[in-house]
Amino acid sequence: MTEINWLKQLQEPKYWLLAIGVGLIALHLTLTSRTNDTDLFGTMLLFWGVVAFLIWERHESLTFESGVFASFFGASLIALILLKSSSIYGYDFFIRATPFLSGISLAMLASGTKGLKQYWQELLILAYTAIPPGLIGVLVDVAKLTAKFSAFILHYLGFEVVRQGVFLILEKGSVQVYHGCSGVNAILQLLGLALVFLLMFPTTKGQKIIVPIAAVLIAFSVNAARVSLMAVLVSLSQPEAFKYWHEGNGSAIFSMIAVFIFGIFCWFAILKNEPENKKKQSC
Repeated sequence: MTEINWLKQLQEPKYWLLAIGVGLIALHLTLTSRTNDTDLFGTMLLFWGVVAFLIWERHESLTFESGVFASFFGASLIALILLKSSSIYGYDFFIRATPFLSGISLAMLASGTKGLKQYWQELLILAYTAIPPGLIGVLVDVAKLTAKFSAFILHYLGFEVVRQGVFLILEKGSVQVYHGCSGVNAILQLLGLALVFLLMFPTTKGQKIIVPIAAVLIAFSVNAARVSLMAVLVSLSQPEAFKYWHEGNGSAIFSMIAVFIFGIFCWFAILKNEPENKKKQSC
């Protein structure tokens, strides 16, 4: 009898959806790992974890009711993901879009078009991953701002530094702040964490404005400090150390520092006042 019940449970659509979801996540993380971008992989892993947690928290209250069109659309999206994934061997923008497409396909299979609003939080998080880093560079010249702030840091640390556009010129060397070193990736990473934080914890309207601003300022400042360090290493003729902090694990260390500082900010500025936030929201 127990074995029969177990087999019946396995035949329920939600278990098939779970299996498909796990497969899509595993496929996406595998593709992401091939890019050798530790920041991107860490961000995607975190966002998938948050989405899975949010779904699990509400899985008993979700409505599972899909139609023929929604099921066909969802299955077609999954087929597209599998087809495109078979031809990806390095970085491809499709890797950033895959989480959102996977989320839409699973939501359509599970609850149809009418039930999509149940997953607005999860879909918003997954849609955020599709934002290309180059988009910020089109709107704001982040590289130039980073060069200016890095020059400011070096000047007040006592270094003789001259800035010419995105070039930082010291006594025995110079560095150029490319778009990839401007901190755009770090800013997007912390903004993503800010979005996750605001969706998971109760906050006031003012805090909803302050948290993203703090994320941008922290990411920008920490990256400018990293650029300043690399400029000093070039001036000191330390190519191995420069390579470590530019391309190696040193880059990931600065990302961890930014996340740590942001976590401290959220703890002392928001979470310690969580009872007050709930009271303000209920008024």
